[in-house]
Amino acid sequence: MAASVRRRGLITDINVTPLVDIMLVLLIIFMLTAHLIARQVIEVQLPKAAQASDVNPTTLAVTLTREGRMYLNGVQTAPDALRAAIQASVAKDAKTQVIVAGDKNVSHGRVVWVLDLVKSLGVTSFAIQIDPTGLIAPVLEE
Repeated sequence: MAASVRRRGLITDINVTPLVDIMLVLLIIFMLTAHLIARQVIEVQLPKAAQASDVNPTTLAVTLTREGRMYLNGVQTAPDALRAAIQASVAKDAKTQVIVAGDKNVSHGRVVWVLDLVKSLGVTSFAIQIDPTGLIAPVLEE
């Protein structure tokens, strides 16, 4: 019986098959969940314009949604908190820039209110963010 038992040598090679299997499973999980992660951004339909210019990176980004929410740099904020944040930013840097991104269904008065607030607090460089992919003429009622 001793003659039928074979002695095996030491295994000196690394078996990468389990590692490849785990990496492929992780890749599939990331591919399936990537669209869920990307959907957690604030969804705003920007109005379209034919003429658009590149804007330097901004210090503050104000976003207005169609539901009436206001965001400062991606964090929901109230008007008083927005005013305080702009004042603090202008106190730190006199060249503070603001970009206002308003959903196309947001009231014009709401956007003008934000622009007036920004200007009254000493911000001299501000802009309205648009979608430069194409211009659709508004429907004019007669």
